[in-house]
Amino acid sequence: MSKIKRSERSFTFVGTTENVMNPDPRSRAWVEVDPKAIENNARVLKNFIGENCLLMAVVKADGYGHGAETVAKAALIGGADSLGVATLEEGIQLRNSGLKCQILILGNLINAEELYSAFFWDLIPTISGIREAIICNNIAENKNKKYIIHLKVDTGMTRLGCNCNEVKELISRIDFLKNISLKGIYSHLAIADEDLENNAQLGFTQIQLTRFEKVLKDLGARNKLLCRHLANSAGTLSDSRLHFDMVRVGLSLYGYFPVNDFDSDLKFHPALKVKARVTLVREVAKGTGVGYGHFFKTQRKSKLAVVAIGYADGVSRNLSGKISASIDGVLVPQVGAIAMDQMVFDITDKPDIRTGQVLTLLGTDGEVCISPQNWCEFSGSIPWEVLCSFRNRLPRVVT
Repeated sequence: MSKIKRSERSFTFVGTTENVMNPDPRSRAWVEVDPKAIENNARVLKNFIGENCLLMAVVKADGYGHGAETVAKAALIGGADSLGVATLEEGIQLRNSGLKCQILILGNLINAEELYSAFFWDLIPTISGIREAIICNNIAENKNKKYIIHLKVDTGMTRLGCNCNEVKELISRIDFLKNISLKGIYSHLAIADEDLENNAQLGFTQIQLTRFEKVLKDLGARNKLLCRHLANSAGTLSDSRLHFDMVRVGLSLYGYFPVNDFDSDLKFHPALKVKARVTLVREVAKGTGVGYGHFFKTQRKSKLAVVAIGYADGVSRNLSGKISASIDGVLVPQVGAIAMDQMVFDITDKPDIRTGQVLTLLGTDGEVCISPQNWCEFSGSIPWEVLCSFRNRLPRVVT
């Protein structure tokens, strides 16, 4: 048995207690977020829709994985007028961060406790029927105040919202509630991205637009007292008729077009990068199996880099052996099965890579740009899912 040298058995720590309790977030793997890119994208969108249309920045799902507070503040600086979230908790988080703007909860709140909390935190709930409207009225009546709400109409998503033929009567009943202030009416586009990609001017999006316009026409002058909104990112970019009084933009706020090869002069900047460090470099012989299952075997004497990120961090196992990462602007292929916490890259053609160096898995690195759409081509996913997949154990580092 070899003996351990004295110098290897003990050391003198020269750091601080803070270093021990709060290690460098860039020590393993992390997500970098550029708020200036969010500001730019909000500004580009605001200029595109014009001064007569409001911009809602959709920051649900922790700002599509970018960090909701960071995104929200940057979007508001860039010109966004309000924020959209999916859950009560997301809205409360933004209020706790000091934001005072209007925040619309896009999901349904169904019980009195949730609706009371929304009222307390000055959040605007989405209503799909009279039941929730009555609860809101009772809450506000007890406080001798008005409760602001938006009504959702189902024009073809077949999800949340009341039926189109119920809207006029429902609004009449809501208007009878003295402590309710109905400020908005909206719907949601089901296949606007597919219609945009196919340039389908008479696609289902047109059908939804027609249905929404009919709902508004049936309301007469009453509809002009409401904030009317229908368009998501794809709808916003495809047709100004979908803009109405406000658009709700998610994906494009984060720097991406909702379809590949979209012909546009708009200059969106991707705001997110996913990076990880090389934790080990090793050389292996030809025919060596790599990772679980050994479904990849080296075809030559190879140099491999082990990188500390895996599917527990949000990199889908379905991407195994299909993606590349960039280091110093050079792409290196991922090989073997992506594991829970690790993956391996073949660096045989870039043998100067050393332990501790940083690879960019998603985002720009020099002239190389790896987008969520690139991953979608291999995994059968969509950009929205890719961005929302990165787990909380990946620190968010604001650059």
